[in-house]
Amino acid sequence: MRAGAHVDSTDPIAEAIERGANASQFFLGDPQGWKGPKVAYPAGADALRADAESADVALYVHAPYVLNVATTNNRIRIPSRQQLQKQLTMAAEIGAAGLIVHGGHVLAAEDPEVGFANWRKAVDGLSIDVPLLIENTAGGAGAMTRTLERIARVWDAISGSANADRVGLCLDTCHAHAAGNELSGLVDRIMAITGRIDLVHGNDSRDAFDSGADRHANLGKGQCDPEGLAEVFATAGAPIIVETPGGAAEHRADLAWIRATVHL
Repeated sequence: MRAGAHVDSTDPIAEAIERGANASQFFLGDPQGWKGPKVAYPAGADALRADAESADVALYVHAPYVLNVATTNNRIRIPSRQQLQKQLTMAAEIGAAGLIVHGGHVLAAEDPEVGFANWRKAVDGLSIDVPLLIENTAGGAGAMTRTLERIARVWDAISGSANADRVGLCLDTCHAHAAGNELSGLVDRIMAITGRIDLVHGNDSRDAFDSGADRHANLGKGQCDPEGLAEVFATAGAPIIVETPGGAAEHRADLAWIRATVHL
């Protein structure tokens, strides 16, 4: 089973080893900025790819939070598509197993159909050399991937694209809980929509069910249903990345929680 944590990008291999993990997720630059991606690994992209393969550490890249390919605002949507392509290209150079991007949103008063159509246009125009994993999100009336109904509409929109088979789902448990989606049975409900779950973000939630708040907690210390968490981890059939507070010690505890609850 692949499991790991979101870590600093300078040496994601060493970070994984320190956590007793075989996967790492990281940003290729500032998560709140628009500058192009860069590889912080001192020996460069080719060495990161080779060293990760040698160490049997799977690499996942998280796209900057500012990207929003669904928006009706051209000054955000167009740069978002451009930046997403740059992120995909760099992720391929380092041999990443996937690039995660949030589902984005339109304004609450706008027609969400425009956002779904913009997702189709984005997927059509991308060169996708590593799987592009769309992540469910926690809140927002105009969010594209907060509810299962909206996720289904995104999948319907992109299903006709020639690139559709290169697009997968990243299921975040904190986001699902905060968005009002019960964790028990969630894997089956998601699979009925997308046919695939490529990665799980294994996070507990600091806030209540259906709060709309995206604030992560360490596993077993938040307000997510622990049995529901364990069920997702055991049945998703996908690698798990924790994005929880703390450093290596806290992440080791979270990964131990996962292994204990799913009996791995």
